Amino acid sequence: MIVTREITLNTRGECDIIDITPDIEQELARAEVANGIVTIFVAGSTAGLTTIEFEPGVLADLQGMWQRIVPKDIAYAHDCRWGDGNGYSHVRASLQGASLTVPFSNKRLVVGTWQQIVLIDFDNRPRSRRVILQIMGE
Repeated sequence: MIVTREITLNTRGECDIIDITPDIEQELARAEVANGIVTIFVAGSTAGLTTIEFEPGVLADLQGMWQRIVPKDIAYAHDCRWGDGNGYSHVRASLQGASLTVPFSNKRLVVGTWQQIVLIDFDNRPRSRRVILQIMGE
């Protein structure tokens, strides 16, 4: 069986990191599937998904890492074409990736004790984000 769900959330932009684990678990609880995998996909070219330990130190480290490897304050060709100043957010999102696949058992995500699923909004302004879930299993 395949079940498709959608989570909508508002972000602050500027490397906003949001723990979406409870939202995913809520959708798993509602689905008529007990065991399988869930594919999580963020629709949009300036956001990404990953897993981390969702605590202030890791959040600061991750945000700092993005500034070091894809700085906000340098020229991007995208900005010259569109003038929206978010070229860095497109590059960061492409490096991060837009999807994850996570197993679940007895309607519970199979993740580590300190591992949460997060959405990172790299854009330079607040956004409304759509996260699509494809829940597959039995």
